Amino acid sequence: MSEESIGYVYMRVADQVEAEIRSGRLPKGARLPNERDMGAQYGVAPGTARRAVQELRDRGLVVTLPNKGSFVIVDGPAGANS
Repeated sequence: MSEESIGYVYMRVADQVEAEIRSGRLPKGARLPNERDMGAQYGVAPGTARRAVQELRDRGLVVTLPNKGSFVIVDGPAGANS
């Protein structure tokens, strides 16, 4: 068993999304996919995607607006112009 496979799946998904935010692929203001779509994108159950979004909120990277979705609230690469 590799070190990569140890740990919670939702944390791995959250880490992947954070990497996309930090790289600028998901810019400030971008809407995250809904739980079903995110689950399909990352190969996880919708509940796992929901927990990953919760983790991203805890990290201060996204905000979730009821009936609107979850949105990136931080800039990507340092010094990037939006």
